[in-house]
Amino acid sequence: MSVTEMADSVLSRVEDGVAWITLNRPDRLNAFAGDMRDRLHDAIDRAASSAEVRVMVITGAGRGFGTGADVEVMSDLLGRGDDATFERLVQSGMWVIRRLRSVEQPVIAAVNGPAAGAGAALALACDFRVASARASIGLTFNRIGLHPDWGATYTLPRLVGPGRAAELVLTGRMVDAEEAARIGLFERVVPADQFEEAVRALAAELAAKPPMALRFAKQSLGASLHADLDAMLNAERERQMACFRSADAKEGITAFNEKRTPVFRGE
Repeated sequence: MSVTEMADSVLSRVEDGVAWITLNRPDRLNAFAGDMRDRLHDAIDRAASSAEVRVMVITGAGRGFGTGADVEVMSDLLGRGDDATFERLVQSGMWVIRRLRSVEQPVIAAVNGPAAGAGAALALACDFRVASARASIGLTFNRIGLHPDWGATYTLPRLVGPGRAAELVLTGRMVDAEEAARIGLFERVVPADQFEEAVRALAAELAAKPPMALRFAKQSLGASLHADLDAMLNAERERQMACFRSADAKEGITAFNEKRTPVFRGE
């Protein structure tokens, strides 16, 4: 793959407070190759560091969300016995997930088509998933003799429970959109012809909300996986007081009393 092709392998743009990050190897169902993992990490990092960005959307170009590692690349590494390069690729995936899980903005996975292996794990690491009715998802790692990575063994049991997670990982099966919604992998499923419009509407809705309130809520929900009730009650109090003192809370309460739509400025 040429340098030019890899330069376009992850696209990123910001529109109206929304960072759109797109895996862009549609001819390979957005399978990861070359430095694509690093480019994804950098796109997430730039969006996370921008005061302009209130929401991120991660999606795939063409008919797939992402199918994980490019098997042709894996075959080449295996043939050359290149363990060192393979380990660097695994570490690059770790860095993507660590950065993704640390960002303050809400992150939507817009699952437009098949999400398999690392592509599925990437979707699971987002805050929630909106899927096309044509989408599917699967932890397919063992189909090629590999172990789940990209944080899948952390995120999956927390979404569907340990028993269901074991069944999905050990069978490696693909799950269609209807079942994925039923078992908690997808939060919303949208008809394919309405998918892009629905994602845009949801992103715009979140971008219009008070950033501090969303940021603190996201932090609290993440902490609740590990903290006890007293810790969460104290965190809620501290974050609630910070929100109460913000200009956005004043705007929200004033707009409610004046029966108008609030305009939140992140202050």
